[in-house]
Amino acid sequence: MSELTKEQQTEFEAAAFRRLVQHLRDRDDVQNIDLMNLAGFCRNCLSNWYREAAEADGFPLSKDESREIVYGMPYEDWKNLHQNEASPQQKAAFAQNIPHK
Repeated sequence: MSELTKEQQTEFEAAAFRRLVQHLRDRDDVQNIDLMNLAGFCRNCLSNWYREAAEADGFPLSKDESREIVYGMPYEDWKNLHQNEASPQQKAAFAQNIPHK
């Protein structure tokens, strides 16, 4: 493998992140609870990681602002348009998959 510069690595990671965010926006049929149950993270987790990275670099970003970056719209709007009530099975799987510390 060719050696990447730090700048190239950052550019490629940013491009992959943008593609992931767009994919999640396009797949608004996929519920966050299903993402959590299958992958252990969801859109909210991604927005939290984004906010934490911004804050670590000294850039204050609110939870609502970081969620809008990931969802492409205010979170409440996305919920009203796309989020369904979780089924008892989804809730049970979520409760079972919560990491116990």
